Amino acid sequence: MRTRIIFIALISLAAPLFLATANAAATLDELLQQTRNSREEEDQNAALNAEKFNNASEADQARMLRETTAERDARAAVAKSSADAYSENEIRINGLNAQLRQKASELGVGEVFGLARQVSADVAAVLQQSMITAQFVNQSSQEDRVTFLRTFSESKTVPVITELERVWLEMQKEMTESGTVASFDSGVVQPNGDRVSAKVTRIGPFTAIADGKFLGYLSSLSTLHVLTRQLPAKFMEIAEGFQNATTGYVQAVVDPSRGVLLSMYVERPTIEERIDLGAEVGYVIIAVGVAGALAFLFQVFYLLYVRIAVSLQLRNLDHPRRGNPLGRVMLAFQGEPNRIEEDVDIAELRISEAVLHEVPKLERFQALLRLAVAAGPLLGLVGTVWGMILTFQSITESGSSDPKLMATGIGQAMIATVLGLGIAIPLLFGNAGLASLSRSLVQILDEQSAGLLAESLEKRRRARS
Repeated sequence: MRTRIIFIALISLAAPLFLATANAAATLDELLQQTRNSREEEDQNAALNAEKFNNASEADQARMLRETTAERDARAAVAKSSADAYSENEIRINGLNAQLRQKASELGVGEVFGLARQVSADVAAVLQQSMITAQFVNQSSQEDRVTFLRTFSESKTVPVITELERVWLEMQKEMTESGTVASFDSGVVQPNGDRVSAKVTRIGPFTAIADGKFLGYLSSLSTLHVLTRQLPAKFMEIAEGFQNATTGYVQAVVDPSRGVLLSMYVERPTIEERIDLGAEVGYVIIAVGVAGALAFLFQVFYLLYVRIAVSLQLRNLDHPRRGNPLGRVMLAFQGEPNRIEEDVDIAELRISEAVLHEVPKLERFQALLRLAVAAGPLLGLVGTVWGMILTFQSITESGSSDPKLMATGIGQAMIATVLGLGIAIPLLFGNAGLASLSRSLVQILDEQSAGLLAESLEKRRRARS
């Protein structure tokens, strides 16, 4: 018993030295070596203490025993107190952890944190489609805002204050930038696939312009790209003027659907593309329409010239001129000196002959226009039938009624119909106008020829009387 107490005392005295030595070790090899050294030191100290104890007198041995025993009891009391405190703290920590897990579960499922994750998922979907994201991508060392919001929405851990603050910051940034016009440098994908740095002018989340060209937004890459097809020239002028402006109010093109209407508008086919869709029948219809239009223009200018010349001749009937139909009719009637002695019927026939000689020129090309008016819708019907044949053929070959497969045939059918009606209706009005002008001129010739005949009969009666 006595020897055991001495051994415990020696171990208690050597423990601080062992711990100090162990704490100084940097590697496992050093720790092993220090353990071996400490064991040797302990053996040496134990031997010295044993020798010291054996050489001491009985009174000193009793005193050393009491001191060692008192130190052991004090250390045992401290150890017991520390063990009790540790146990109590462990029980308390376990209870607090249970409360923390319960509160976090309640908040994460139906309260603040659950709502924050739901909002983050919704905002991430909006920001993914917003061209504003292209302005802020890779501008900081932080995680991309769309990736952060999606990660936060899928997280199962309790969020920290910094994460909640960034969710609010990204939402506020999107709302603020949606009402601003900003210019920034960004990589823009060109139609050939190259990525070029350009000065981009952004109007909220609606429209973006670079180098006077409208841009689209690639949400999968979070980058802007030049639209392959641009808007008509009047819109391009507005875009260039807006990008070059520095102050004041400037006219701009804004797509309220955030690119949807713009992408649909630029895909609208041009007139040339619509004509090409009509194929061979469309070209034939256009050729007929051009021929009718040229004939109409030539004849209408001719009739207007004749109308002016006849009007001038009506003001000077005593001096007929061959440069107009009325003058030629008057000269044809007055050219024979014995015309007065002729029979009335013969004189009337001569006048009718002169008038009929002028009518073909006045009614020229009207038959061609009537033919074009009738042929236009018929040719359009041919194109319609041919387009429907192509539509049914595509359905037969594919085995499905996909609208995209039928679009070409139906488009050709509709274009042919439009082209046929498009040339028939204007030429119909043009033919009516030519007929009206020619009838008015023929009526003037008939009136004047009847006047010449009446004048001839009056001269005959005067000669007889």
